[in-house]
Amino acid sequence: MLFDSLAAFVTDRVLPGVDAIPADRQTELRKVALFLRTKLSANEAARAVFICTHNSRRSHLAQLWAKVAASYYGHEAIETFSGGTEATAFNPRAVAALERAGFQIENPGGENPRYKVSYGPEAPVQEAFSKVYSETPNPKENFAAVMTCSQADKNCPTVFGATLRVALPYVDPKEADDTPAEASRYDERSLQIAQEMFFLMKNVRG
Repeated sequence: MLFDSLAAFVTDRVLPGVDAIPADRQTELRKVALFLRTKLSANEAARAVFICTHNSRRSHLAQLWAKVAASYYGHEAIETFSGGTEATAFNPRAVAALERAGFQIENPGGENPRYKVSYGPEAPVQEAFSKVYSETPNPKENFAAVMTCSQADKNCPTVFGATLRVALPYVDPKEADDTPAEASRYDERSLQIAQEMFFLMKNVRG
């Protein structure tokens, strides 16, 4: 069960846009869905790692929305992770976009805070912090690697340990940082990612 505000956001904003996702992106999302479905059917670990250069914005948004979508469709066994080709910090602008959507997030402070992210009153708390994609707690083998930015896709031609590698780049919302469009741009990107993660998890059902 999701928090009421997050459930309303999913119903009113996310689900109506799921069927409008471009066909080429649907194709890539279905590849990840098939991978996860196959793992679940075999009673194996079903894991997806979302990778971006700095693990600060898009990869975190994808990881957390994917977990919410998995829970929404009853795929509690699916595990989602994020990482970068280098570590920085989970950007507070992206954190704020998730809070506006209805997530509850606790910031313990520090240069690279280990945010505590909640999406439902009884859902397990997700720890979100910036890390290199190969670092703990991320899996070392047998996972789907989803590249969420073109730079990471280019700089990381091989993701060691990945069984599946899919490129699903998103435009970086940081281009609007410190402008009047900042919040709306982050909200737009968060919504796009949410819609695509819900499409993905819906298709895990087959």
